[in-house]
Amino acid sequence: MLYFYNMNEGERNSDDDDDRVFKALASPIRRRMLDLLREAPRTTGELCAQLSEIDRTTVLQHLRVLEGAELVTGRKVGRERHLSLAPLPIKRISDRWIGQYARAAVDMLDRLDSGE
Repeated sequence: MLYFYNMNEGERNSDDDDDRVFKALASPIRRRMLDLLREAPRTTGELCAQLSEIDRTTVLQHLRVLEGAELVTGRKVGRERHLSLAPLPIKRISDRWIGQYARAAVDMLDRLDSGE
């Protein structure tokens, strides 16, 4: 088992961050929530109205997971909570896991096109 000693309290491991993002993206409901927030920022109430098949408590539980993965940010405006998509964790996943394969595919197509 691997133990991390001398890690600062506030220091985070990027693999742990990626794990939280993958966990958050594993749920179809959470992916739908992200799709709704990609269209436009929404209040918690608006998001609950869009997801009328599940109760408010369940929506809030899913939001906590998305916020824990830093995929969603929220700010209070009066009595409302305004939610927005935070795309940087998805970009980080894309750069790490998809970008390498996309570059390799483009290189392979380039070699085929040049007759190598």
